[in-house]
Amino acid sequence: MTSLSSPASGPGARRQRLDEDQRRAQIITAAVEELADRGYDGLTLTRVAERAGVSKGLIWHYFAGKDDLMESTAKATMTSIRHRIAGTLDLAEPVPDILRAALRQAASLHLTHRVELAALDSIVHNLRHPDGSLRLTFDAYEETYQAQESLFRRGQAEGTLRDFDTRVMAVTYQGAIDVMLGYLRSNPHRDPDDYADKLADILLAGIQRG
Repeated sequence: MTSLSSPASGPGARRQRLDEDQRRAQIITAAVEELADRGYDGLTLTRVAERAGVSKGLIWHYFAGKDDLMESTAKATMTSIRHRIAGTLDLAEPVPDILRAALRQAASLHLTHRVELAALDSIVHNLRHPDGSLRLTFDAYEETYQAQESLFRRGQAEGTLRDFDTRVMAVTYQGAIDVMLGYLRSNPHRDPDDYADKLADILLAGIQRG
């Protein structure tokens, strides 16, 4: 599994002097691993603490309970994935080329970040408010939407993209990525690069300046 940039976790992990952000990341990584092994209902704070090599009390110090840990884990996972994709891109390229490359990188996530995606999917569908409504909604995508909107506006400024509502396009673009990942996970025989390229052709046909 690709770590969320934290120290090694596990029952036998050696305790280290870590700052607050590192300790939170260590606990979140352990939560992702527990979700992968036991599922949402099987995850307990005691098991997360054992895997992270910390006391259960320390988890309560950083998180207000399982729900808070799950929400933090989902948001941290989304941020980690977004940064992973951004770090592979050549941002000096024209925006249409960046978007095509980003879709290719996103399509590979079901292979490179399979455990993280499974954990995220589990949290999104199981974490709920007391009234039963989903706790993670489109608001969880806000930072992602803003980053995508910034890229779309850059494309409009450089003249490679036509004028359109960047928020509508960001929601559409991210929705297409989410559906792509679900489809590729269910159809492992499908070539992810081919799917990403065909999706890029469709999206760019609608937003690229002719």
